[in-house]
This record gives sequence, C-alpha cells and structure tokens, in this order.
Amino acid sequence: MTDHRLVFVGGLHRSGTTPLTRCLAAHSQISGFEGTGVEEDEGQHLQTVYPQARAHGGPGRFALSEAAHLTEGSPLLTPEVGARLLEQWSPNWDLSRPVLVEKSPPNLVMTRFLQGAFPEARFVMVVRHPAIVSLSTRKWARLRSLGALLDHWFAAHRTFEEDAAFLHHLLVVKYERLVTDPRATLAEIAAFLELDGEIPADSIDTRRSATYERQWAELATGPWRRERFRSLCRRHEDAANHFGYSLLDLERADPFPVGSTRPS
Repeated sequence: MTDHRLVFVGGLHRSGTTPLTRCLAAHSQISGFEGTGVEEDEGQHLQTVYPQARAHGGPGRFALSEAAHLTEGSPLLTPEVGARLLEQWSPNWDLSRPVLVEKSPPNLVMTRFLQGAFPEARFVMVVRHPAIVSLSTRKWARLRSLGALLDHWFAAHRTFEEDAAFLHHLLVVKYERLVTDPRATLAEIAAFLELDGEIPADSIDTRRSATYERQWAELATGPWRRERFRSLCRRHEDAANHFGYSLLDLERADPFPVGSTRPS
C-alpha cells in the first residue's frame, strides 16, 4: 500500500454512508467500488476474511453481537489478513488512483481490526440521528421494535466511541451537517484525506428527513402512543444528549463526543 491511501467509511445502515462514498468516488484521485453486483457495492460482501453484518443479524441487530466487534486482538487478525483483503478488493478498484475507499456499515464497530490490518488507514465515520436511523431501518429489521432499534443505535455508537481512542486517523461526520452544509463538510473531508481540489457534492440530497420526522412526531399523538413515546424518551434522552442529539428536539445536532484525529 505504499502507493495508495486506504480509506474506510462506516456508519449504521441509513446513516448516509452510501451518498458520501459516491461523492468521494467522484473525485479524480479516489477509487471506490462500483458495479460490483453486491449490495450497495460494500466491501464486506467482497471478502472472505471476516463475517458480514448479516451473520450477526443484519441491519438493526449486528452491533449487539459481541462477535461483530473486532479489534486488534481478534484471532481473525492474522499477519496475512491485510494482503488477503487487498487481493480480494483490488480487482474492484482503479489502482491508478492514489486513494482507495471501502464502505461497509460494520466498519463502525471494527475500526481497530481494520487499523491492525492497515496501520496507516484513515477512517471516516458517519453518524445520523438515532430516531431517524431507527425509523428508516424498520423496513429491513423485521420483528424489531422501535425501542430495540434505538438500543442498537446506542450500543453501536458506544462501541465506536470507546474504540475511537485507539485510532490514529479518524474523522467523524455528522449527517445533519453534511446535508445542511455539504460544501464545508466535504472540504473538511478533502483536507483530512489530503486531496487536491474539491469533492463533488452531486450525490448529497440536501433535503431534511421530513418523512421520518413526521413519523417521529406521530408517535407523540394519542393517549397510548403518547405514553409509549414518553417512555422511549425517558429511556434514551440522556444517551442521545451525550452523542449530540435529542429525542425531544430533532433539530439538535451537536458535535459527536469523540474528536477527530488528523494525520501527522
């Protein structure tokens, strides 16, 4: 990898990792996966080194599995892992470009493992409001209650927050800032990745999550639903505040508690 910089993009399903990765891949110095035939062109489906998210329950479930949390201490991290992953991923990259991007939701809980395989790798993790992510994931996570999906969001981000202290090159991107100020956010990412020129913003939909915001508001109407909504808020509001959000005010999007680490 002496001629390339490897970038891992991660974040829970429906957090905005796909449009961000498309923006990155549109830059002349970056190659991402495209037309691979696998779901969302995710690298997790193009390798046999570690289990895919579906092995741990899939969207809305995988981060609750201890086995999904991979670190530098994992028995899967053998000396040849980096070479094996590159061998399996490389046919899907344009190796004439210096920056290579791989995106998969489970990267959120396996950053330390990936850093162990690629010590100079850079990590761009996308974080989106827990209520919006949980509501938009329900169609994929059948038989999962909204409360269980919220539990998954907080478990995943607690794991990531703890792992972040071990990462050398990390940038945390709040989805809300990405869609409200894409130019400034993408410029920050470009600087982090040491790119020349701007990252195109064409893949970013700057509209807010109006449909899911309405769904969240509807939970507060009616006697039965109102009590259920209040129970969810009582259970998770403090944790939401910790991560810069509020279940009572969807407009709030403060910085993530973990600061980014920059390349030296």
